[in-house]
Amino acid sequence: MQIINITTIDDERVAAYTHLTEVQLRNRLEPEQGIFIAESPKVIERALAAGREPVSLLVEEAWLDDMKEMFKQINARWGDQIPVYVASSEQLKKLTGYRLHRGALAAMHRWKLPTVAQVCKNARRVAVMENIVDHTNVGALMRSAAALEVDAVLVTPSCGDPLYRRAARVSMGTVFQVLWTRIDSQTLNVTEHAGDNDGNGTNAALNHAGDSGNRRTKEQDNKLWPIQGLRELNDLGFTTASMALTDDSISLDELTRRLNNASSESDHIEKIALIFGTEGDGLTHRTIANTDLTVKIPMSNGVDSLNVAASSAVAFYATRYEHR
Repeated sequence: MQIINITTIDDERVAAYTHLTEVQLRNRLEPEQGIFIAESPKVIERALAAGREPVSLLVEEAWLDDMKEMFKQINARWGDQIPVYVASSEQLKKLTGYRLHRGALAAMHRWKLPTVAQVCKNARRVAVMENIVDHTNVGALMRSAAALEVDAVLVTPSCGDPLYRRAARVSMGTVFQVLWTRIDSQTLNVTEHAGDNDGNGTNAALNHAGDSGNRRTKEQDNKLWPIQGLRELNDLGFTTASMALTDDSISLDELTRRLNNASSESDHIEKIALIFGTEGDGLTHRTIANTDLTVKIPMSNGVDSLNVAASSAVAFYATRYEHR
């Protein structure tokens, strides 16, 4: 690979690491043309194993020798022209605000996300993150999903990006192992149904293929959740379950019983979509009203709820299928 020493992180060649915001890196209108930053060798390694193509690397000088095998893998798959920018630990600390563990970052190409139907094709248990904005929680949920064999994760339009640097780092790179996609007009099978109205007179069937020159907007994508997104999950055979404390909530134990009872039982659930809400407010009332079930984790000692990262881990563990 091309080893290039830099003396300052203000060098324009490493602008992707230093001067661009996460949104600029993502290039929201055309995500597949954007890039993301993977931080730490473990995260980079898992991204490479998943076939994610590097643009460049930024490495602390002391760790060059330890990364030789990774460089060989990159050379073998993508050629030897990918630059490795080398900086001192002091320069990298200025960039990140803390001492990197085995200091290395990689700028990598984003990819076109699969459709909801594609990620759910062989799934029996999926998770939906609704409007979760803390990237630590996004990454922690992805890590739990990988560890506890959740088949796929869906991300609503206003949810934080699983590829943001902190989310990917907290996930320990499992964001590249779990099947996931964002719910939007490019990934949903958006069809026009009579009465599909969002309450403001705007039909939910937006931005069809053939609307040449019209790129989707955040406002348009937001209109697709929860109604169109929940409908597609139902069409794919999933029972949708809001994780929320309501008067008619069933317990997590009861949900697990229904998942593991005989398929001949009237209340058997074959495929489940567990939906988790944003920090603080939880799921929207509209989502809760339109899901098939509401499920709660019983609390003690006056505690009303768990952090979404903790509650998702509990739910994922409890709902593992006895006979997968």
